[in-house]
Amino acid sequence: MQNPYLPYPVRIDKIENATEDKSLKTFRFVFLDPEDEKKFNYKAGQFAELSVTGKGEIPIGIASSPTEKGYVTFTVNRVGLVSSYLHNMQEGDIMGLRGPMGNSYPWDVLEGKNVVIIGGGFAFTTLRSSIVYMLDPANRSKFKDIHVVYGARSPGMLLYGDELTKWEERDDINMHITVDGTDDPDWKYNVGFVPTITEQKAPAGDDDTYAIICGPPVMIKFTQPVLEKLGYTHDKIIMSLENRMKCGIGMCGRCNIGKEFVCKDGPVFTLDQLNKTPREY
Repeated sequence: MQNPYLPYPVRIDKIENATEDKSLKTFRFVFLDPEDEKKFNYKAGQFAELSVTGKGEIPIGIASSPTEKGYVTFTVNRVGLVSSYLHNMQEGDIMGLRGPMGNSYPWDVLEGKNVVIIGGGFAFTTLRSSIVYMLDPANRSKFKDIHVVYGARSPGMLLYGDELTKWEERDDINMHITVDGTDDPDWKYNVGFVPTITEQKAPAGDDDTYAIICGPPVMIKFTQPVLEKLGYTHDKIIMSLENRMKCGIGMCGRCNIGKEFVCKDGPVFTLDQLNKTPREY
């Protein structure tokens, strides 16, 4: 049985700047032991701990899709000791990866349904995983209409720009990209906050439509009433939380909301589930 505290050794295979200001970088990791890759069996929506010897570890949502084989990808915001150190590492360096952890989006429930994905800022990572998973040729027929509302402060802060462009060109996904504001005369998408664009572009709620939200707390706070206005019941609003997670396995007690641990019982909850907890998220 795998020790939950023991990370798998991985090699940094590729590093890319993810945003214009270079505050976020995307790391592609390759497992040193192919057997470890098989053990790291994850689903879209889960997270893992990135571990740097002598520095610590940080919980980060998995940005790659289970359908992408041979590597696993994370997009990391430079905000603290571990993430800053990671940003200074080089391709070829060895580090640790612990997981996968938490639950995933409820893919068995979402099959045969319309899916509305709503994301903001750098929290778009697990949503990127979900989109790639749903658009995979082996999976696309399992889902009905797919809508994506994704926003950032400015065009240069949007993640995965090349993929956004490719998805925009497809006819089996409806992309609604937005920025808070821009002076770029060539900007051809939406301008406005994510809740506003959601109200304008998202389909109405019904028994066949689910919404997945992942983003900054303020975005989630103001998107929730928009979805309610559109007719989404609380059991069909699915939220991914990042609430002071640390150990990843419910031992340190930092991320609890009432009796729930975000790292172990989540990070994915329906709004119906969260209504039964204290408003600590």
